[in-house]
Amino acid sequence: MAEDTETEVPVVCPACETTTRVALSDLAETVDGHNDRLHDGEEVATVDPEVADHLLDMVADDLLAAE
Repeated sequence: MAEDTETEVPVVCPACETTTRVALSDLAETVDGHNDRLHDGEEVATVDPEVADHLLDMVADDLLAAE
């Protein structure tokens, strides 16, 4: 039987030259904490832009379909 695992989201930080995957439930706290500790709160680390764009497209499609 397959084990239930939480969805992970790719996060990139160009300043640190790092990429990682973070559980969706920890995403905001992890990204905010990284940026606070390493970048004086500036929004440097973010969800991978390609993934963020794809998610926005999916949400927009769902909203249009609901109308």
